[in-house]
Amino acid sequence: MLGLLQKRQLRRRRFRFGLKLGGKGKFWRVFLLVCVLGIIFGYFFIYRPYTKIKSKAQEVVAAGKQAKVAFASNDIVQVKKELDNVKVKFNDFKKEGQQVYWMRYIPLGGAYVSDFKNGVEAGEYLIDAAQRAIIAIEPHADLIGFKKGDDASFIEKPAELRLQTAVLTLDKIVEDVDSIAEDVDKARENISKINPNRYPKKIGNREIRSTLQTGKDQFEGIASLFVDAKPFIKSLPDILGARDDKTYLILFMNDKELRASGGFITAYAVFDVKKGKFDVQKSDDIYTLDNSISSHPKAPREISQYHKNVNKFYIRDSNLSPDYVESVKLFEELYAKSNQKVEYDGIIAVDTYVLVNALKVLGDTEVRGINFSAQIDERCDCPGAIYKLLDEIDRPVAYLKEDRKGILGDLLFALMQKALGFSPSKYWGKLSQQLIKDMQEKHVLIYMKDKDIQKSLEAMNFAGRIKDYEGDYLHINDVNFAGAKSNLFVNHGITSTTDIKNDGTVERTIVIEYKNPYPHSNCNLEDGGGLGRGGLCINATLRNWFRMYVPEGSELIEFKGSEKKVQTYDELGKTVFEGFFGVAPKGKSTVTVTYRLPFKVEDEKDYKLFIQKQPGTAGHNYTVIINGKKAGELPLTTDKKFAL
Repeated sequence: MLGLLQKRQLRRRRFRFGLKLGGKGKFWRVFLLVCVLGIIFGYFFIYRPYTKIKSKAQEVVAAGKQAKVAFASNDIVQVKKELDNVKVKFNDFKKEGQQVYWMRYIPLGGAYVSDFKNGVEAGEYLIDAAQRAIIAIEPHADLIGFKKGDDASFIEKPAELRLQTAVLTLDKIVEDVDSIAEDVDKARENISKINPNRYPKKIGNREIRSTLQTGKDQFEGIASLFVDAKPFIKSLPDILGARDDKTYLILFMNDKELRASGGFITAYAVFDVKKGKFDVQKSDDIYTLDNSISSHPKAPREISQYHKNVNKFYIRDSNLSPDYVESVKLFEELYAKSNQKVEYDGIIAVDTYVLVNALKVLGDTEVRGINFSAQIDERCDCPGAIYKLLDEIDRPVAYLKEDRKGILGDLLFALMQKALGFSPSKYWGKLSQQLIKDMQEKHVLIYMKDKDIQKSLEAMNFAGRIKDYEGDYLHINDVNFAGAKSNLFVNHGITSTTDIKNDGTVERTIVIEYKNPYPHSNCNLEDGGGLGRGGLCINATLRNWFRMYVPEGSELIEFKGSEKKVQTYDELGKTVFEGFFGVAPKGKSTVTVTYRLPFKVEDEKDYKLFIQKQPGTAGHNYTVIINGKKAGELPLTTDKKFAL
């Protein structure tokens, strides 16, 4: 009996052990099955789609590069062809991408797929916008500088009628601006939904989060610019006199004698525009215009305090504000007193960089028997055209030079006629691209009396305004008061240092080093015969009126380098630190300004700095340091934002 019971217990143990063993084996079998299915699922539904999407994306990028090359060559037929290819490649990419859209509903990882989908949809809108633009341009492509075969009827037209013909076609070209802007706005809406903060800062050595944020910010800026530019684009036919005649004042600013918003106003011209046809009503030097005012008002504080032997307020010195619109107001107050004043629709200021850049495209040009070239002249280490202009305008002579500064207007008009004398595909595309670059770099400043057009120009940063900004701000403004043309020789090196304290207080130190490595010009007229050597006096001691614009409410801690009493005041929504000093030939001067911002910053990642470039400058060299870390080192050719 006992033996029977022992056998039964043994069988029960074996049975229980078998169940446990079988249960454990079943678990591992299920686990292995899940792993295999997961691998199969991941391969077919994640890895394979990823590799295909990546491959298709690379094809889109390659096609985009080809379209960019075609656009740079101004070949409208090739641009259209390459854009069509981009669309085909993009559609293949989109089709592959749609295979992973279902993953949007998966917790956590689905957010990344949603970002991907928004990016794809934004790309589609942008390609549609580009194709709409090309379709609008293509019928008239050759008239605005793109290659489109040989339009003999257009080329055979007189030079003065070519621009007129092109202007009259603009109405047709800008008809689709609204629909193009709508596509761009939809793309912006998609991009705005992407959240860079959900991505890691880095993968290996590759920046991820900051790259996404920068790209998003840049696209937002470009999209906003295009949408804001709509009124200006749609008004181009009107601006160029397609419907009503227009009159514009052109102010020629000599940036080698730097003034607040560009340069010394050296000459002016009055242009009439009728259906795209330009006529020069008048071109003269600024002194002639000043002489047309019977009674000049007393010089303002800035001139009487810093200028040399000037006690009246002249039009030629009205460029006093770093904000171009404010300078225009001063110009208009004086211009209203002139017996030569005309009614005008806008004032356009251009500096010498515009002239030199046009010569680089069009080649040497002769005016009044003088050859003007963009090639470097060893006598000033500057473009030959600049030396010739200074030689014509500023060289002291023992006789009266008639209309000595009016030559600027003649030269620019000659360049315009030269551009019109050839097929548009030869020059117009390059000139228009260069003109846009010149406007972005503030070598061209535009003021229009039409409020809507002016608002659009300001949104595009083509109006030379001092801007409001939520964050740190810096604008350094130099004015040459009777220091010859020494800005041609003086170099600027600027170090901007930000120190964020533990309590969030922000101290800033700006060090500006001015260097003039060239010798003093020979200005001696003594030559025995009385006529003198006629030295071209262009390099002398720079007499520099200095202003630094910073956030309103900033507290000055220290200002080193000013030869006159430092002044602090508020202007244009900023606090200004003002001083005055000289920079001698073969010498240097250093200005150091330390101040405290009116607000606190708890985290250096939240600190942003906006630096606005002074019009008329080529691009001063900036080094930007934030909490001991270099945030940028570059020549400042356009307004720029800095952050860590």
